[in-house]
Amino acid sequence: MSTAAAPVRELDAQTVGELRRAAENILAEFGTSATSPQLLARVAEIAQGFSETLREHCRPVDTADGLFVLRGLDVDDETIGDTPSSWATAGDSGAVYDIALLLLATVMGNPIAWEGQQNGRFVHNIVPSPGHETEQTGASSTVLLSPHTEDAFHPGRAHLLMLGCMRNHENIATTAASIRKTRLADQDIDLLTGPALPILPDDAYEEAQGYADQAPPAVPTLFATDDGMTLRFDPAYTPLDEADEAYRSAYGRLSDELARVSVAVSLSPGEILVVDNDLVVHGRVPFRARYDGSDRWLKRASVRVPGRRTRPEAEADEHGYGQSALEAHAS
Repeated sequence: MSTAAAPVRELDAQTVGELRRAAENILAEFGTSATSPQLLARVAEIAQGFSETLREHCRPVDTADGLFVLRGLDVDDETIGDTPSSWATAGDSGAVYDIALLLLATVMGNPIAWEGQQNGRFVHNIVPSPGHETEQTGASSTVLLSPHTEDAFHPGRAHLLMLGCMRNHENIATTAASIRKTRLADQDIDLLTGPALPILPDDAYEEAQGYADQAPPAVPTLFATDDGMTLRFDPAYTPLDEADEAYRSAYGRLSDELARVSVAVSLSPGEILVVDNDLVVHGRVPFRARYDGSDRWLKRASVRVPGRRTRPEAEADEHGYGQSALEAHAS
């Protein structure tokens, strides 16, 4: 794994001030960052008036890295309070940053939420939680969070994933690997572009119903577009033992290639990692949580980009395991 620096887009003080004032005004008006139709409408309205400078920083991912770091926001370690003990107890902790992230997401596309995850909030708190240390979810800590496509099980998954850092005293790294950086044999690509196996919902979803009487849909791991390869990858929730040896071997070689090109991105407070969820799988290195209010704390937002053609049309027929995406109106 490389520790090479991710591409950085630096926000100047004037642009940061513009974003901060907008977030503070919305928070003052609504008194909470818990999203409602009215708050989302105000976010979209204000985002429409942002400067061209801010919009340029929010342009699509434009390198084979498939990611960039947006830098410049100020996060005061004392003012934000303790790291929440879980997403369920976070409430409005760091509320102004929830709204800032939502504003940026609205410039980039349509923010989305999930009815079955974190009570349908559009901005999630990612913190280590007691009792979840070894799960393959954002609440884990002591295990490697395996590289994966965010919400890979669902056809309505985000095109972009945003991870905003609130606290990271121990420089715990997010891992990221772009399919555009890998080298794969043509025969492996041929195997992996065929729909062979399903991807099941991860443990972060409280209920993944609606498919008990239906076979889980088999989906392709790779997809060739006019602009290059994209992927849909989540080995922790893919029943690889149901595939034949040739497919498992090809999948293993893909995993090895992703590991070879993986980079470690250690975010500092105020930095936002923006990941193209069609090009890049992401994960996290293991760490030991202290549960004393000083642990790593990220904010997460998911974005769909209207009109994007990076996925097979057949995905539209998937049942999504009964999960529904809630989509805000973009600017």
